[in-house]
Amino acid sequence: MSNSTVALPNSKTAAEPTFPPSSTMEILISKEQLAERVTAIGKQISAEYEGHSIVLIGVLKGAAIFLADLARAIDVDVTFDFVAVSSYGRARVSSGAVKMIKDIDNPIEGKHVILVEDILDTGLTLTFLRDLMLQHKPASLKIATCLDKPERRLVPIQADYVAFAIPNQFVIGYGMDYAERYRGVEDIRLFPNEAVGH
Repeated sequence: MSNSTVALPNSKTAAEPTFPPSSTMEILISKEQLAERVTAIGKQISAEYEGHSIVLIGVLKGAAIFLADLARAIDVDVTFDFVAVSSYGRARVSSGAVKMIKDIDNPIEGKHVILVEDILDTGLTLTFLRDLMLQHKPASLKIATCLDKPERRLVPIQADYVAFAIPNQFVIGYGMDYAERYRGVEDIRLFPNEAVGH
């Protein structure tokens, strides 16, 4: 048996992020407000696509919870697929470079498709995905986003369905994270600026 021990650091490095409890963060959008808006969007989509099937394509990982709730609020036939892209990594600000990590599993040619995103901010990710999906020749392609930050937009793109427009503040919860934390918080909360370690 070895007598050697592993030295653990006693203090955080300057670049290491901190993770305050979500209970200390201000609620921006409550779970009740989220449920009400998702139900309303589901009804709108159901009316617009009456008699048709829809493919919801969720952008992993942030849109997973929004997509699950939205799918249950839609009355017409719905299937879903997922894509994964990278533009943030562990940062709070998008790097601007969009990289495809996972493409759709099933063909969407001739189908009615709704891209489902957690936040539309710069528009770079959704522009990249919209252009990519259009190459698959769907019958129609629309965009649904839980949150829209219009003042962050760098490219001209709009969502067809928006649950909430918010100011340019960093948020967590309802699928949205900071360095993979807080996705399971049931409402949307403001992440404190002073907690950022980089």
